[in-house]
Amino acid sequence: MIKIISLILGGGAGTRLFPLTEQRSKPAVPIGGKYRLIDIPISNCLNSGIRRMFVLTQFNSASLNQHIKNTYNFDHFSHGFVDILAAEQTRTSDKWFQGTADAVRQCMHHLGNHDHDYVMILSGDQLYQMDLEGFAEYHIEKGADLTIATIPVTDKDAPGFGILKQNESEMIESFIEKPSTDLLPDWTSPVSEEYSSQGKHWLASMGIYIFSRVFLERLFDENQDATDFGKEIIPYAINNKFKVASFSYGGFWEDIGTIRSFFDANIALTAPIPEFNMFDSEQQIYTRPRMLAPSKVFGSFFNQSVIAEGCIIHAKQIDHSIIGLRSRIGEGTEVSNAIVMGNDSYETLAEMEQLGGKPAMGIGENCYIRNAIIDKDCRIGDNVRIHGSTALADAETDTHVIRDGIIVMKKGAVVPAGTRIGLQS
Repeated sequence: MIKIISLILGGGAGTRLFPLTEQRSKPAVPIGGKYRLIDIPISNCLNSGIRRMFVLTQFNSASLNQHIKNTYNFDHFSHGFVDILAAEQTRTSDKWFQGTADAVRQCMHHLGNHDHDYVMILSGDQLYQMDLEGFAEYHIEKGADLTIATIPVTDKDAPGFGILKQNESEMIESFIEKPSTDLLPDWTSPVSEEYSSQGKHWLASMGIYIFSRVFLERLFDENQDATDFGKEIIPYAINNKFKVASFSYGGFWEDIGTIRSFFDANIALTAPIPEFNMFDSEQQIYTRPRMLAPSKVFGSFFNQSVIAEGCIIHAKQIDHSIIGLRSRIGEGTEVSNAIVMGNDSYETLAEMEQLGGKPAMGIGENCYIRNAIIDKDCRIGDNVRIHGSTALADAETDTHVIRDGIIVMKKGAVVPAGTRIGLQS
């Protein structure tokens, strides 16, 4: 048995995902109707037999803590755990996490209580399904000190990643973090004909690493001021001729870093055969079991949509959309190319009778929702029109934000009947 501990990085403030990260950390952002982003790396670990995990956070971690506490409970005989490690003041550091490497360094003393030979570093905001046990076996087979999971990317995406070059033995010989466009011609790598035809000539780091324990401790001892893996630790390891291997990953992988990437990744789940498979019995996605009633639908037309549990839907039409837990959608409403995250609780009939003109929780009657994200617990009145478009400029109000043409309604936003937001026609 390979002795591994997995560290899942919760990321920073998540400003590019605002307002979805206004009240929650990035790993706690809902995805796919019923999951949260943190469920993806944890599920990859569980499906790969890795059952000892720490999640490193420091921003808006309350909802993430609650989700993990209510979801990942192991029996007393498995020795498995998913624990939160929040940034903390210690005798050796009084600062918050300054970067990926600094976050891991500050938490290393917690790992000393567990027997392990390898440390796997994962991101809490990526969508993928990977055999992490195979990743670890590859690392051991190569006799590497550090192995980086890599994936081919296009010239459009390359400046946003760490780009590397490997030799015939798949050992990394050079690495550059987020190269400028003018440097890209010098950083192409031989790739398969399939990737070449797609213009993917650059090998990018996925931000997924496995370190041999002794080597990781040595790296931190020799780089006590380094704060980031991509900018400092990895270049140091390569330049000093340590054994750094490249693990080529050929499956679907999406970095959820912006509103647009988050939106596109969700909508892609509605495809007839999506690249990210939520219906795989061998690569299951685990999340909190809520024991909700089945969804019920009244006279609605559905096309290519994902519907979570506990919904009450009277809509006229729902097309290419994700409908989250406990969603309530009124009669005559059309939802197209949108993400409705649902609600954290139900509103009773008695509570609805005492709203005093305030919209009920959910989406009212005869509304039109397109190119939008409706965060949880929103109250959208009747005859509301929310229409996102790339023709719209970025903007922010008390109730919503426009980013890359997507209108994002803030969590708990109240939208009076008849309101018009976005593209008018």
